[in-house]
Amino acid sequence: MTKLAMFATLVALTPLAGFAETTPGSHFIENWDLDGNGDVSLEEITERRGDVFAMFDQDDNNYLNAKEYVLFDETRAADMENNAAGHGNGGGRMQQGLTLEFNDIDADGEVSKEEFISKSGAWMAQIDRDGDGVITAADFGPQGN
Repeated sequence: MTKLAMFATLVALTPLAGFAETTPGSHFIENWDLDGNGDVSLEEITERRGDVFAMFDQDDNNYLNAKEYVLFDETRAADMENNAAGHGNGGGRMQQGLTLEFNDIDADGEVSKEEFISKSGAWMAQIDRDGDGVITAADFGPQGN
């Protein structure tokens, strides 16, 4: 099974809470809250970003090249479309932190695993609207533009 197929299976099998369709940020929290306590810490972001990177690094060379990033972008776009109600206003900030432009620190057109992981704190800061050090549904609410 390819990494992409494993990712698709994981996403399809992720249980969705009943409030997911109407609570802003619920889709993010469900997928990134690894310990199930209702919020997402920097440690969880860092761990999950490593998992996400590994899923899309098809040739296991510790770099996401242009072709792999296109697949990553397409998968994220489909996720946004399929789970729009569960993202809320913070969805745009969330997506920006996963782009090639955000993560390609040395601007060489590809993203190393080190670059991707090192951007975890900056990405969290973008999403953590209230600056409390964790990401909760409140960070995706109506004023989260």
